[in-house]
Amino acid sequence: MTTKQELKKLLKQRFGFPGFRPNQEEVCLRVAEGADVLLVMPTGAGKSLCYQLPGLIREGTTLVISPLIALIEDQVAALQKWGLRAHRIHSGRSRGESNQVCKSYLDGELDYLYIAPERLSVPGFVELLARRKPGLIAVDEAHCISHWGHDFRPDYRLLGERLPALRPAPIVALTATATARVQDDIVTNLNLQDDERFIKGFWRHNLAAETRECPKPQRHDRVIDLLELEGSLPAIVYVSTRKETEELEGKLKDRFKTEIYHAGLEPDHRARSQSRFMAGEAEVVVATIAFGMGVDKPDIRTVIHTSLPDSMEVYYQEVGRAGRDGELARVYLLFGWADRRLLEFLHSRNYPPPGFLARILKEIPEQWTAMEDLQPRWTGADEEVQSALKQLYNHGAVGWTSDDRFKRLAGDKWRVTYRQQRSHRLAQIEDVLDFARSGRCRMNALVRHFSIREAGEKRCGFCDNCAPEDSRSRRFRQPTPQEERWMGDIVENLERRDGVSVGKLHGFMFPSARVDRPYFEALLDCLARAEMARTEEDAFEKDGRTITFQRVFLGRRSRPKGELWVEALK
Repeated sequence: MTTKQELKKLLKQRFGFPGFRPNQEEVCLRVAEGADVLLVMPTGAGKSLCYQLPGLIREGTTLVISPLIALIEDQVAALQKWGLRAHRIHSGRSRGESNQVCKSYLDGELDYLYIAPERLSVPGFVELLARRKPGLIAVDEAHCISHWGHDFRPDYRLLGERLPALRPAPIVALTATATARVQDDIVTNLNLQDDERFIKGFWRHNLAAETRECPKPQRHDRVIDLLELEGSLPAIVYVSTRKETEELEGKLKDRFKTEIYHAGLEPDHRARSQSRFMAGEAEVVVATIAFGMGVDKPDIRTVIHTSLPDSMEVYYQEVGRAGRDGELARVYLLFGWADRRLLEFLHSRNYPPPGFLARILKEIPEQWTAMEDLQPRWTGADEEVQSALKQLYNHGAVGWTSDDRFKRLAGDKWRVTYRQQRSHRLAQIEDVLDFARSGRCRMNALVRHFSIREAGEKRCGFCDNCAPEDSRSRRFRQPTPQEERWMGDIVENLERRDGVSVGKLHGFMFPSARVDRPYFEALLDCLARAEMARTEEDAFEKDGRTITFQRVFLGRRSRPKGELWVEALK
C-alpha cells in the first residue's frame, strides 16, 4: 500500500517540489494504489503530476495518450530535464526514431511513453505495447472522447476498444473541461472501474468576472478603456476572427507593446508572439482561440473577450489563464445579440443539416474512392462539403484515409448521434448567452456548469453581480426612491402574470415614454442581480423566420439580499 510519506519523498527527490498543490495528493494516492480515476481540474492546476508521480511508484512504463504534439514535446522535455526516462511517438517523428522508441519501451528503458491517439490505430501497435504491458495508462484531454465535448476526436472514441488489451493497468483520464454529461461519457467509453471522480479546483477565488452588453462598433474603444486602467497588464484579448486581431492590434500598438496570434500566421511568427508575451516583452496579445495551449504565465491580470465564445467550456479555459499567481485578476466579456447570429451561422456551416449529409453520403461508394473522383458528384460550397465529410467520418458513416480516399460504411446510427450532437452544440451557444445576461454570481455560474456540488450557493464577492459598485466595465449607482417603487411594481405585476414578455410588461406598466425600454431593462437587470427576477429567451415563427424575445419571471427571492444597484446608462 502506497503511503503519503512515500509520495512526498518521491515528489521532492524526482521532481524537486517541496509539497503538493491543492487536490493533487489525494488523486496521486488513489492512482498509485491502482484505482481507475477521472480527474477534471482546470488548466494550470497540476493535472500532469497526478499520473507522472504515481507512474514512478507503479512497476512498468506509464503510457500517456495525448492529442497535442506541442504539449507532448513540452512534457517529454520537462521530464528528461528532471532526469526521467521519457520519450514519444507521433506523426512528427521519423519511422527510424519511432522504431528505436518502441525498442526502448520493450526493453523496459522508459519511465514514460507519450503517444498520439492515432498510433493505436496502426496495425500491430497495440499488440506491440501488450508484449510488455504498461504500469499505468494516462488519457490526457479526455473530453476528446465524447461527442458532447468541445473538441471531439474520432481517434479518441476508439480508445475504449484498444485499451482493454493493455489492462490490468489502471487508467487515469484527465481533462480541464468536462460537464457532467461529458464526464459520464468518458467513464462509459473508457470502462473506468468503480467510477472514482475527482472534480476539483474550478472555483477561482481571485477572478473578478464582468459582462457588458455593447454594440460591436464600440467594443474596441471599451477594450482600450479597460487596458488603460491601473493594474490591467499583462493582458490577453480574445477576438472572433483573424482579421479582427490585426484591426484591434492596429488601434492598441500606439499605447501598448502588442503582439497578435492566430492560426493563419507562420509558425515562426506565432512562436515569436508567444515567446515575447511570456517573457514580458509584450504587454498585450490580441488572439483568436488558437492562442493559449501551453501558456502558463502566472501574472496575467486581464482577459477580455470582444464577443461571445461558442461554449462555456471554451470560455472557462480562456479566462482561467488569468491570475494563476493567486493575485486579483479581471476578466471581461463584451457581447451583443449580433454575436449569437454569428455563432449560429458558424454552427450551420460546421454542422450542416442532416439531409445534406445524407445526400453527400449517398454519392460515396462502398469501395475506397479518391476525393478527386468524388468531387464532381457533389454540389455545394467546398466548406460545406468538407464539414459534411468530417461529420460523417466523426459519426462512423464513412471511412477516410490519410491520402483522402473514402468509402461508405454500413449502418445508419450516425443520424441519431449527429442530430444529438448538432442540437447540443446549438444549446451551448444559449448557455453562454444566458451566462452573459445572468444576475447570478459569475463565478458560481461558471463553476455550476462543471460541478453543481462545488458551486453550491457560494458567491465570489468580486464580479459585477456580487459587487456592482466595484465594476470596471459598467457604472452602477444606488436606485432613487422612485426607481425602488417602480421595481416593487414590477415584482407585483410578475406575481399576477409571471412569464410575460419583457416588451408586453414594459408596455403595460409604462405606456408613456417616461421609462423607455433600455431604462426599463436596466431596472430588470437590477432585480435579476438581486435574484428577485430572471429572464429567459423564447421564440416564435413568423413568415418563415424565427423571432426571439425575452420573458421575465419571478426570481427566487422576495426581497433583495444586500443593496440594489442600477446600471448608469449614460
